[in-house]
Amino acid sequence: MIEITGKYVGDLRVETRHGPSGAELATDAPVDHDGLGRSFSPTDLVAAALGTCIVTVIGIVARRRGVDIVGTRFHVTKEMVADPQRRIGRLATTVHLPASIPAQERTILERAAHTCPVHQSLGERVEAPITFLYE
Repeated sequence: MIEITGKYVGDLRVETRHGPSGAELATDAPVDHDGLGRSFSPTDLVAAALGTCIVTVIGIVARRRGVDIVGTRFHVTKEMVADPQRRIGRLATTVHLPASIPAQERTILERAAHTCPVHQSLGERVEAPITFLYE
C-alpha cells in the first residue's frame, strides 16, 4: 500500500506528498476551469502517469531482454469532454523509440506498453491509443 497525502492551500492549488519518498508536487486548476494554471492539473497528472507508465513498462521489459531504450520519449495529448460532465475523453500517446531496436524486439515492447497499469485502469470511456515511432 502506498500513501499519497495532500493539502488544499488556496487559489485552487493542492500540495501533495508521496509517502515512501517524500517527494512533493503541487497541482493547480487549469485556466479554462477557473484556475491559475501554474502547475499540472489533476487531469494533467493522469496524462503524465500514462506516458511515464508506458515508458517504464517498456523499460522493464527492454532491460530484461538486454535492449537499450535510452533516449526513448513520449508525448501525450489530453482531450477533455464536457458531455454529460467534464472528464478526460482521450489520451493519445506517441512513444518515440530508438531506430536501433531490432524488429523482433519491437513487437514485444509494443505489447508490453499496452499492459501498463495506468492504461489498463483508464476504462472504456477514455480513448487511449498508443502510436510507436522508431527514430
